[in-house]
Amino acid sequence: MRVLGIDYGRRRVGLALSDELGITAQGLDTFDRKTGDVLAHVARLIEQHGVETVVLGHPVSMSGRDNKTSRTVEAFAGTLRARHGIRVVLWDERLSSVEAKRVLKGSGAGKGAVDRVAASLILQNYLDSRPGPVSDSNRE
Repeated sequence: MRVLGIDYGRRRVGLALSDELGITAQGLDTFDRKTGDVLAHVARLIEQHGVETVVLGHPVSMSGRDNKTSRTVEAFAGTLRARHGIRVVLWDERLSSVEAKRVLKGSGAGKGAVDRVAASLILQNYLDSRPGPVSDSNRE
């Protein structure tokens, strides 16, 4: 099962994809919205990688309240659900870009790298939150 992580921005959209087991997140190329239709690009990724779930960074305010940007992301999530019949999870992304900048500090990486790392962090946090398989060594 593949999961696609999205850090949705006005100019750039960071993207990350899980491995087939849904354990780790790997960054994909950042999509520059000036170059085309983000919905069409995401549709290609869903089809190409057999994505079953999309985790979309939900940019709520620091107090946890909705704002103009979070409502835009919620509308994008609704469009993805309607067009693809796919599960879309809104995931709290507070401070994901700050953490991405910290990770990349001193690397000389551009803004696109920040968006890609933010998408990877959002996706990895989601993947880590899910209960894992129970092995014999984990049973009581």
